[in-house]
Amino acid sequence: MEKNFLFLKNGCAASFDAIPLLHETKFSTACLQAILEDKCRISAFFAVPKSGTEQNILVAVLADPEQHGLRIFRGLIGKEYQSLTVHHAGFNRFERDIYESCRIIPLGHPNLKPLRFPGGNVGEMEFFGMHGKEVHEVAVGPVHAGVIEPGHFRFECMGETVYSLEISLGYQHRGVEKLLASGPDKRSIHLIETAAGDSSIAAAWNYCRIIESLGALPPVTEETNILRQIALELERCANHIGDLGALAGDVAFLPTASFCGRIRGEYLNMSAMLCGNRFGRNFIIPGSCRYAVSCEKVTRMREWLERVSGELWNALELMFNSPTVLDRLENTGTVDRQSAVELGLVGVAARACGLKIDIREDLPPDGAVKVVPVYDKSFSGDVLSRARVRYEELKRSHEFLFSAFDRCRQGIELPPGGEEIPDLTPGAIAVSVIEAWRGELCHVALTDSCGKFQCVKITDPSMHNWEGLAMALRNEEIAHFPICNKSFNLSYCGHDL
Repeated sequence: MEKNFLFLKNGCAASFDAIPLLHETKFSTACLQAILEDKCRISAFFAVPKSGTEQNILVAVLADPEQHGLRIFRGLIGKEYQSLTVHHAGFNRFERDIYESCRIIPLGHPNLKPLRFPGGNVGEMEFFGMHGKEVHEVAVGPVHAGVIEPGHFRFECMGETVYSLEISLGYQHRGVEKLLASGPDKRSIHLIETAAGDSSIAAAWNYCRIIESLGALPPVTEETNILRQIALELERCANHIGDLGALAGDVAFLPTASFCGRIRGEYLNMSAMLCGNRFGRNFIIPGSCRYAVSCEKVTRMREWLERVSGELWNALELMFNSPTVLDRLENTGTVDRQSAVELGLVGVAARACGLKIDIREDLPPDGAVKVVPVYDKSFSGDVLSRARVRYEELKRSHEFLFSAFDRCRQGIELPPGGEEIPDLTPGAIAVSVIEAWRGELCHVALTDSCGKFQCVKITDPSMHNWEGLAMALRNEEIAHFPICNKSFNLSYCGHDL
């Protein structure tokens, strides 16, 4: 039987016209079959106008873990099509984004509300409601205490019990994807790295893979991949440590909260030693990395990591061995495994539900350096499980880092690269997906007939996981919202592109 999709390896490019063009019904059927029967999952779903016509093309990029690659579908539609959300809830936010940005109507969509408010009037929408004498509504945000980014949470409660949580975002909308169109140029990498600033290394690596594939650059060296992976694992460590410390603070366990606040800074400073920037910005460049690493620097970083990691394990073991902490985290904010599958959760949130979902194993790109993912089917999807996934991932990251430093005792030499942007293949599609610290981060780039970006779609893991947070609060005490929210720690700006 003739294939109705293009199969593409992670980090590769192909002609856009090589993707079979299906009419709406065949497109929908093919996508749903891949997800519901072949266990694929959504990595990206968006629309682009068909040049010279009033029609549009739907593009679905689905991760295929069984084949360790990506299935890419194209569907030809007009200004409306039958919603896929009614068959698979994972399409929900993607279809709302398509409607909001392209005014293409997903007929029958059950909740077609604003997603990012690009036209203004941010936050003005009709929320779900309940009726009855005992019902009350609690509104949180968009302005929060401290330095947290803005987002609005609307709770429908009966007494202390939350019956519904609706999350309204869009306050951080900056039009990043529109600014990337007609690139790449000198500002493109800076836009990419600041789309979600706590994932700068992961985003830059995705971008460079796309430039390398579209620009037909030589494969990056093994040394380059090792150095990029070291930077990515330091980014993962800093964020997981920060999250675990914040969880400890939310349950008033101050020893771990205090220690993790300081120790996180140590890992950011290690990133600064390696990359020249605490968030790793301007380090990964097409074809290479900006700085080589001397044997002296490798030795210093390994000794630094050994000293700090001992303090880290002591701080975390205090928390995970404390009955009062476990009492607050266990069986709180639970998302069951079936709901996680139906919502399309990824990353920490998915693995905490016992799902084996990890780009490092599902879609390893050519030349990838292996970091063993965390999988434990006994995880139950509660706050404690999400904390334990982070703890176990910290262990795996440290195993890799020590191994990499030992392997590179003589330093790491790098080829030149990155100063000039290569000419890109015209009329092509390139996809790169990476396991960032929150989960699956997907970048898709389409080029026009001149080899410039026609569009760049960024799917942050938060795009998949915000509905998971809403589900975690169902029938939960409202007082548990802070630790549920912190256990997901999703990105506002990464969602509000």
